[in-house]
Amino acid sequence: MSDKSRNLYGGQAVIEGVMFAGKYVNVTAVRRKNKEIEYLEVPKTTISWVQKLKKIPLIRGVVGIVESSAKGSVHLNFSADKYAEDEMDDMTEEERAKELAKAKKKEGKFDLTMILSVAAIGVLSFVFGKLIFTAAPAVVEELLFKNMFESKLGHNLLEGLIKIIFLLVYLYLMTLTPIIKRLFQYHGAEHKVISAYEAGVELTVENVQRFSRLHYRCGSSFIVFTVIVGVIIYSMPFFEWDSIWERIWIRILLLPVVLGFSYEVLRATNAVRDIPGLHFLGYPGLWLQLLTTKEPKNDQVEVSIASFKRMLELEKQYANGTTHNS
Repeated sequence: MSDKSRNLYGGQAVIEGVMFAGKYVNVTAVRRKNKEIEYLEVPKTTISWVQKLKKIPLIRGVVGIVESSAKGSVHLNFSADKYAEDEMDDMTEEERAKELAKAKKKEGKFDLTMILSVAAIGVLSFVFGKLIFTAAPAVVEELLFKNMFESKLGHNLLEGLIKIIFLLVYLYLMTLTPIIKRLFQYHGAEHKVISAYEAGVELTVENVQRFSRLHYRCGSSFIVFTVIVGVIIYSMPFFEWDSIWERIWIRILLLPVVLGFSYEVLRATNAVRDIPGLHFLGYPGLWLQLLTTKEPKNDQVEVSIASFKRMLELEKQYANGTTHNS
């Protein structure tokens, strides 16, 4: 069964695990230090006006990004807490007592209020990070290469190149950290499971490992497309600037537009990935994934499969309950 006859699921890597997002529920599975797998299952809440916005081209991309940042931060926080609990095994009695006291305060408080708080922090972190990534290259290009080109197109292309360099250096430095390297391995495991599911094969470790760790719908691809789309949009004749501050403000104001168009480009490249001659359009994103994903080990793939299967199981339960109630 091909991916055209199956639902298209997405996910993200978390610390020592993987989160998968379904239509009705998001599920995270993490590997604990005792080798057991622990789950976080968060039902999706449906807001009618948000669902309507997610059907409108250009707007749906921005809405989806904000929503993913909010929900993803909840699951990342869960995995970080479990990782911290496991790290307490290597602490002294005094250190462990302090950490247990903190954990006890949080125990039982993973409720709606906490979820909303963590989600809000996740959204703000994404927005702040995106603003920095948008403004900093423009400032660097303006200060170092102000008189190099007569046309704005030259400056915009150089700004885009600086963004790519910043991104590649940042990701490379992250891969030098052991915990981030494992996170990228889980990222690869997530992609492999989705690809195996879309191909219609049985989700076993052996089957899943045969698939590529790269995937056209990855958020890493989206990042590359924001740079490319940004250069095109910023180079339009009615977005001229006369000072560095005008240049920065133009980019900040156009950020939702760039994100919206980039999302549509991502969808388009995924739609044509099986068409000869057009599949290469998604290559820039796949190349970046060579940094943001690593080949996973079998036990990491096992966690990814467990998360995905649990998500599918809950999806059926929620779907049957919805059908019954309606």
